[in-house]
Amino acid sequence: MEKLWRPLGHLFLTFFLYNFGTFMVAPTITDVTMFAVCPHQPECSIAIYLTGFQQAVIGLGTLFMMPLVGNLSDRYGRKALLTLPMSLSIIPLAILAYSRSRNFFYAYYVLKTITSMVCEGSVQCLALAYVADNVPVRRRAAAFGILSGIGSAAFVCGTFIARFLSTASTFQVATAVAIAGTVYMRIFLPDVAVEESLKTPILCRGKEKIVADFPNEISPIKSEQIFKSRPSLRDMLTMLQSSKIFTQAAVVAFFLSLSDAGFQASVTYYLKAEFHFNKDQFADLMVISGVAGTVSQLIVMPILTPFLGEGVLLSVGLFFSCAHIFLYSVAWSFWVPYAASMLSIFFVFSQPCMRAIVSKQVGSCEQGKAQGCISGISSFANVVAPLVFSPLSALFLSDNAPFDFPGFSIMCVGFAMMVAFVQSLMIRVPPPIAEERVDNPNHVDSYA
Repeated sequence: MEKLWRPLGHLFLTFFLYNFGTFMVAPTITDVTMFAVCPHQPECSIAIYLTGFQQAVIGLGTLFMMPLVGNLSDRYGRKALLTLPMSLSIIPLAILAYSRSRNFFYAYYVLKTITSMVCEGSVQCLALAYVADNVPVRRRAAAFGILSGIGSAAFVCGTFIARFLSTASTFQVATAVAIAGTVYMRIFLPDVAVEESLKTPILCRGKEKIVADFPNEISPIKSEQIFKSRPSLRDMLTMLQSSKIFTQAAVVAFFLSLSDAGFQASVTYYLKAEFHFNKDQFADLMVISGVAGTVSQLIVMPILTPFLGEGVLLSVGLFFSCAHIFLYSVAWSFWVPYAASMLSIFFVFSQPCMRAIVSKQVGSCEQGKAQGCISGISSFANVVAPLVFSPLSALFLSDNAPFDFPGFSIMCVGFAMMVAFVQSLMIRVPPPIAEERVDNPNHVDSYA
């Protein structure tokens, strides 16, 4: 038990601190953006377009970076790759901690866009791969749920504290926490060496042939490790084609991320225009959603997973995600979003279950590559979402809307989520590939 929890405990605290600093500024960023771009206006199409453009550029960057980060972590370790995104994430926070005037906001906007091409999703991708390195296959869905629950707990704590801080203090505290998280990770998190001798079913078969052809030489292997750090398109296609379940999970990941990104790009501006929400109301919504999600991921999900399986829980989570989004789109009063946020007790199942299904389709030396591949697909969805939903949101929140339905763009997001739900119903999760504990004697068998 100590062998498992010592590295995972340090990872969980690192993950908590990183997300704490990131999510703390979420309730304030809409007000900061609108104050810098179009002050004293309840509706601002320029702010919506700026946010959407930033999200699209970040998504395009992470589309190429996520597979690279995951693949490099398989070769050089998770800790080494975690250092880069955690360090870069400090820079934009520090800018707004110093000032939130128009010029500093645009400096933040540019640097946030650049740094997020590396940071966005990298920490989650690497943390998932780190958990997969330390947890056996049959326990992985619950472990992913716990990791996601840690992120939700950080979300709750960050937004709750932001509720009682001034905007300036919020960014200052977030910067300090981000620095503390990076330092803690570098000092305490033990790295996990990925064993090259592990047998893997998809992309590592070629290594066995190389060893056979060059029994007394190591240069071909070293050459492959050094120069083939970036996974080729052929490698990614091979991974997608290797398993029908992997392909189905990739489709779910795309539409799930498309919906999440579209919802995040639209919902705060929608609530501000329709119900005049501000930083405090946004924080209240996030705390409600975060508390329900944290309880679910840390308590409910580990109990239900052994009985229902990650395939069923994935479908349950996506169904309630649809309900959550549709409720927002037809909100007739300010309290409806608060009620809809309570559904996070169910829809938080989606991401960890989808990631667990993916994890079970590959071997130990491909965990980073597999999670990076899925993160890359999700990043592509993050490119598409703002291009589609930001203009739609700006149109239906303006005076030039073709018909009176301010939540129309959010309802379209719900239809995209419904596609992910339907695809999830078609996934039939078989037993995982060969038990890794047979190949890796250092792998921990259970939590106990």
